[in-house]
Amino acid sequence: MALGKYSRVDGRKSSSSYCSTVSIVVFVALCLVGVWMMTTSSVVPVQNVDVSTQQNKNDLKEPVSESKPSNDNNENNLKQFEDNPGDLPDDATKGDNNVTVAQEENNNSKENANNSEETSENATDKKVEEESESKSEDASKPKTENGEEKTEDEESKTDNKDSEPEETTTDNSDKVGDDENEKKSEENSGVTKGDGQIEEKVEQNENKTEDGQANDQVSSEVFPSGANSELLNETTPQNGPWSTQASESKNEKEAQKSLVSKEQGGYNWKLCNVTAGPDYIPCLDNWEAIKNLRSTKHYEHRERHCPEDPPTCLVSLPEGYQRSIEWPTSREKIWYHNVPHTKLAAIKGHQNWVKVSGDYLTFPGGGTQFKHGALHYIDFIQQSLPDIAWGKRSRVVLDVGYEHEAQVQFALERGIPAISAVMGTKRLPFPGRVFDVVHCARCRVPWHIEGGKLLLELNRVLRPGGFFIWSATPVYQKLEEDVEIWTAMKKLTKSMCWEEVQITKDRVNKVGIAIYQKPTSNECYEKRSETEPPLCQDSDDPNAAWKVPLQACMHKVPVDATERGSKWPELWSARLDKPPYWLLSSQIGVYGKAAPEDFTADYKHWQRVVSQSYVNGMGINWKNVRNVMDMKAIYGGFAAALKDMNVWVVNVVPIDSPDTLPIIFERGLFGIYHDWCESFSTYPRSYDLLHADHLFSKLKNKCNLAAVVAEADRVLRPEGQLVVRDKVEIINELESMLKAMHWEIRFTYTKDKEGLLCIQKTMWRPTEVETIPYANV
Repeated sequence: MALGKYSRVDGRKSSSSYCSTVSIVVFVALCLVGVWMMTTSSVVPVQNVDVSTQQNKNDLKEPVSESKPSNDNNENNLKQFEDNPGDLPDDATKGDNNVTVAQEENNNSKENANNSEETSENATDKKVEEESESKSEDASKPKTENGEEKTEDEESKTDNKDSEPEETTTDNSDKVGDDENEKKSEENSGVTKGDGQIEEKVEQNENKTEDGQANDQVSSEVFPSGANSELLNETTPQNGPWSTQASESKNEKEAQKSLVSKEQGGYNWKLCNVTAGPDYIPCLDNWEAIKNLRSTKHYEHRERHCPEDPPTCLVSLPEGYQRSIEWPTSREKIWYHNVPHTKLAAIKGHQNWVKVSGDYLTFPGGGTQFKHGALHYIDFIQQSLPDIAWGKRSRVVLDVGYEHEAQVQFALERGIPAISAVMGTKRLPFPGRVFDVVHCARCRVPWHIEGGKLLLELNRVLRPGGFFIWSATPVYQKLEEDVEIWTAMKKLTKSMCWEEVQITKDRVNKVGIAIYQKPTSNECYEKRSETEPPLCQDSDDPNAAWKVPLQACMHKVPVDATERGSKWPELWSARLDKPPYWLLSSQIGVYGKAAPEDFTADYKHWQRVVSQSYVNGMGINWKNVRNVMDMKAIYGGFAAALKDMNVWVVNVVPIDSPDTLPIIFERGLFGIYHDWCESFSTYPRSYDLLHADHLFSKLKNKCNLAAVVAEADRVLRPEGQLVVRDKVEIINELESMLKAMHWEIRFTYTKDKEGLLCIQKTMWRPTEVETIPYANV
């Protein structure tokens, strides 16, 4: 969290510029895939895609047509947008409880028994029509890699009238073949041959890539199956336990209802005309709004002031920008040209925190309060107070006090969680009682002024029994100002009923550390001789956080055993996969089940989706992924499923969605509230992967969709990926917008009017500049 954003620093300029040339081969595959049996759905297996930056020859899929629904409406409702292994190879479905060996053998036997020659005249006419429509883009087709191409006579057909159409397209980097190979490739691509009759291709377990390497065929289960099929039908029960953040805060502005009326392919993206250049953050760089502020006494100039019309322009790249260094190497060094702030390096250089070293910015491990290394400092805290138990009891930690905003940018580039925010006049965008520890090292925050309003805000977000760790100069220095602050802090913390559990000095770093603990009962509050700071009114909701003004009061500690905050969560990682103790069966969850069952089903759903689809089947190179954002988190199941990977996830709960963010924190995960009709509080190029599950369809009639897409482009790093699960019409519209940005399609899948899209951002930037100077309005 930053205490500012506006001390722009200039770095050296590089004479070199980066230009990427992307060769695009368009491959059309309009697939309508039927169901083998009434009890199972089929998924056309896809090959594992190599996403190496060396291979830029990627096929772009034409916008998908709306899938034809099955006659069995009830079955469609249950299976809508669910992962199903279908007719994957035997070794690809092992371990999936929803697919038995007997079913697989039955599918294989039926496939062999039904092999016959395709004779449908309608199918032939359809194929000719499709080839004619896509003639200009089908000049080249990828040839199969296993040397066992099948003809139409060898393809299987299904006669099930209730079969559900499907469509799958994956990126393919094979060389372009001649006309004969084009025909063979088309015959192997799963082209529909008439109503209900489908040609299918099953990939071999090993496929040769251009460089001769073999890739193992993996499971690509992109939709869940079986008992969890209803998970994607989100409900809003009237008696549900979670209201929306917008209704809690009561400060949401009237929703914008501008619709995108541009025709497909008609988007003309331009560069933002901004003084902040490549570092542009729309809601923090709105200089016109900042100039009109009546006061900056409470850091109002560093709070969010979003433009009335969200920008639809694209942010430029820093000169010399290149792909971020992979984690964990990025922890120690990053490319200088990606974050060219030499002034901060000069300021912090003596603290052994950041230094310029050739083309790199290096981070030796020091800091303001721990010149001899952060690891020693962290270990010293736990030695002083073993109850801290880093990573087990203390899992979710809020570190406040960045004085230089570029430190946030450095952290994100390094692969370390950070947001740009300020404690000014409004509450932080977090619910109450969620952080296990709040830490502040050498932070120059005036905690004691104005009735302790800022420290009381930390008290709001701190879990009962949680710790506040303060290692600022007033703890250990004897200068007149420090002594004065220390005296005021002692008085304030005592009146807040914080227990002073430890004051000690780190002899190595030569700093003092004061550790306070928030009470777990209201006994102290009731026994206070003075009522300052006062207790908040019972009507004051501690979870209301979106644009709610700060108040100098304290909320009572929950004591009922069924209330959140009445006891500490389980140790990590047991707290991750168990429903919180305060989630009651009498409550109705987001998907319509009893809340604990809803939670568990969601977790299992995302475990299956991530392990059987996202990890291997969508062309994502997870070695390049460190910073992840779930743009519409529910229970945090997506983030929980990534637990064993070297990534961190910020779970964003939209303010008009059920307020499930406390559940996410209770699991030991991190999250934040946000309104996607506005810009997110982060620097450009912050994230490697964005995940949006039915977000864009929800925003369609609320926001300018082009502005939301431009914001996704702003926060995503070049060569990063956006994964979207949404309605087919939304997938089509997004494809059109993102193709106009020269993004590369990695994977698409459609079924029952629902779709899945994985698309990769490129280094391309438009040459035309917006006429509107967004930074000055």
